[in-house]
Amino acid sequence: MSETDFKEYSISEEIIRALEAMNYANPTKVQRKVIPIALNKRDLVVTSQTGSGKTAAFGIPVCEMVDWEENKPQCLILTPTRELAAQVKQDITNIGRFKRIKAAAIYGKQSFAKQKLELKQKTHVVVGTPGRVLDHIEKGTLIMEKLRFLIIDEADEMLNMGFIDQVEGIIQKLPIERVTSVFSATMPEDIKKLCQTYMKDPVEIAVEAAGITTESIDHSLIKVKEEEKLSLLKDVTVVENPESCIIFCRTQERVDDIMESLDRADYPCDKLHGGMYQEDRFAVMDDFKRGVFEYLVATDVAARGIDIENISLVINYDIPLEKESYVHRTGRTGRAGKAGKAVTFVTPFEQKFLDEIEQYIGFKIPAVAPPSKEEVESRRAAFTEKIHAEPILKEDKGAKLNQDIMKLYFNGGKKKKLRAVDFVGTIAKLDGLTANDIGIITIEENASFVEILNGKGPAVLQAMKNTTVKGKKLKVYQAKK
Repeated sequence: MSETDFKEYSISEEIIRALEAMNYANPTKVQRKVIPIALNKRDLVVTSQTGSGKTAAFGIPVCEMVDWEENKPQCLILTPTRELAAQVKQDITNIGRFKRIKAAAIYGKQSFAKQKLELKQKTHVVVGTPGRVLDHIEKGTLIMEKLRFLIIDEADEMLNMGFIDQVEGIIQKLPIERVTSVFSATMPEDIKKLCQTYMKDPVEIAVEAAGITTESIDHSLIKVKEEEKLSLLKDVTVVENPESCIIFCRTQERVDDIMESLDRADYPCDKLHGGMYQEDRFAVMDDFKRGVFEYLVATDVAARGIDIENISLVINYDIPLEKESYVHRTGRTGRAGKAGKAVTFVTPFEQKFLDEIEQYIGFKIPAVAPPSKEEVESRRAAFTEKIHAEPILKEDKGAKLNQDIMKLYFNGGKKKKLRAVDFVGTIAKLDGLTANDIGIITIEENASFVEILNGKGPAVLQAMKNTTVKGKKLKVYQAKK
């Protein structure tokens, strides 16, 4: 088997259709190794670099194996950050779009009551951060009895962020009969111990050597005095003139300061750190993904859970104090086989951190001279032209998938004894419609939302104004996004 096409796996037509709409042409290396074993329901421990396609590697089998008829959650995916939880939920929703797979994301700094209501509805996959997931389990709002799949994503980051005890607490409350998969960029001893304790004869897959950064990244460092960093940052960005760039800082205060300095210098930029409201963090990420601005100044909260194509440059304005963070930060560039650059600023007092990083990644980062005044001036015109140009917005990978979808609102739900199958049965009988034209269905207490696919929304909207559901006449409107 050549394994160059998703159609060569035992995957349903609905998922193949979604992958094609998302422009997933060929499986990546990690997907080729993981998908067949995951479909055989074996426990898995996967070591693979960030940007290698891990989410689809577990997302495709999950969407294939969950049972649409079952209302209670069948798969739990744990992630270290809220941003990653939101992104994985979106990826699962996109992959499972034509199978009507319903995913929910639960994390802190968001209404518990709102999440509780969502979890009361039919939900196949729950994605969440450990603290909030544990809260829901302990309060009985996340039902675990039908759970068959557990996926721990970015396990090493869970350890770094101090979540490993919560992860263990969650595992102990889950059904013993389940399939468990652990995905990690590196494999520290504590994670290995967790796997040995709670997994059944797992298949181990290592796609990249642990801790080694991808070959598609050009690493360099520049030695600089602390007070000269900002000037150096401006010189490096002028010379590199990147398509898209993340500037990593150690603290929230530093992010705020650098962001203000770049903003005053007319850089198209924004910031991201843990002190911001969650809604603002999501809005910044969405704008950065779409290409609204080119420069993101961020703390390590941006080192995980960001899947953005064409980040051509990562700058470590402050060298990371933890060696693992170097791998995660620089892994934002050079993704999906594309070339990228990682430049690290090192002050005279930071040699020990550099030594630890180099020992960890297994090679010396080449020291380069700062850009000369002549080099900076020769490239300034092109840089100025780019930062003042109108941004060319990128299309989200799910845009093609979602463009022909209309969400309909019906003024009846659980209180009227309505179920998802009632809507499927009614709509699939309309002229020119089949069950394949129906997307995700959400049944609330007093309302239901039904996605209609393939551009057939307007026709269904019109027809349902004169059609009963389970003998009940319901008001129907196009739902607000």
